[in-house]
Amino acid sequence: MKRIPFAQAIKSPTTHQHSYTAAYVDDLEHVIDTDVIRSAGIKLGVDPLGGAGVHYWAHIQERYRINLTVVNGAVDPTFRFMTLDWDGEIRMDPSSSYAMQGLIALKDKFDIAFGCDADHDRHGIVTKSSGLLPTNHYLAVCVHYLFSQRSRWRTDSRVGKTVVSSSIIDRVAAKLGKTIYEVPVGFKWFVSGLLNGSLGFAGEESAGASCLRRDGTVWTTDKDGIVLALLSGEITASLQRDPGEIYRELTRELGDPVYERIEAPATSTEKAILERLSPEHLQVSELAGEPVQEAITTAPGNSMPIGGVKVIAENGWFAARPSGTEDVYKIYAESFRGRNHLLQIENEAQEIVRQALTAAHQTAA
Repeated sequence: MKRIPFAQAIKSPTTHQHSYTAAYVDDLEHVIDTDVIRSAGIKLGVDPLGGAGVHYWAHIQERYRINLTVVNGAVDPTFRFMTLDWDGEIRMDPSSSYAMQGLIALKDKFDIAFGCDADHDRHGIVTKSSGLLPTNHYLAVCVHYLFSQRSRWRTDSRVGKTVVSSSIIDRVAAKLGKTIYEVPVGFKWFVSGLLNGSLGFAGEESAGASCLRRDGTVWTTDKDGIVLALLSGEITASLQRDPGEIYRELTRELGDPVYERIEAPATSTEKAILERLSPEHLQVSELAGEPVQEAITTAPGNSMPIGGVKVIAENGWFAARPSGTEDVYKIYAESFRGRNHLLQIENEAQEIVRQALTAAHQTAA
């Protein structure tokens, strides 16, 4: 390969300069209603958590003349400015109340505030009313708002969610007459739907999400933390209530779920079996006092393996998936009947998984 000096290459007629920042920022108005944010005059605060988007926010503020304050513009490869996560580690996790302590402490200075992780594909929303909003809560609010406000989207556009996301999203979608597209964990499963417009919104419980442009065409087929952050500003400006207040309104009508993820020990052999379980290994008829409606090992939306199991009853469910790095499996559980019911689901989940692993092992033997 022929090499030439940079000074010579930059002067070449085939070399062109392109601002990726300007191109992205200028296009944001086609996915977010920046006019309503500016007109409302609401105060927005952002903590980029020292990530790749740290310099984008000043351009966004200048381009759209919105009342946006960057509360921490620090860039430090050690990330020593971060508050420590629950286990004492440094993580730029905008969905963690530990990592977001700095912004949570400032919540009353803004009408809405938000942060993004280091590569800005995940979001965290801090409201006056509720502090850091749990991811599932915000996803439900996004579904409620977008499918009510985006009149140029396809009327048959669906809501994308993963099998371990909250069922409050299903209830919001049903209220709006929208179909749920439920897939295994992994944003890749949303790509084709976002590309062709059949998915208006897609989100994961791990705080990654994206949506279509306002005209119903594709914005991105990957997660976009900046868009989801600014969307919280649009929602607050448009409805004159922050997402925390809107979520409480939704739960008064649709139920107030309790959601949790826990871990249980598992050997490498047990994890391998769990990942490949088939429905016949799930001999379960009741979950926490309610008849089981469905026990699945493939996702309803695309029939792909979920890498574990999910058991569903009327007012609660659990999903179990093996960890890829530790000798544990993860249990995602939710109840619409309160904390005690959730604990019952979690306890029974471990017994159901134990029995399924035993049945699968015996079949293999």
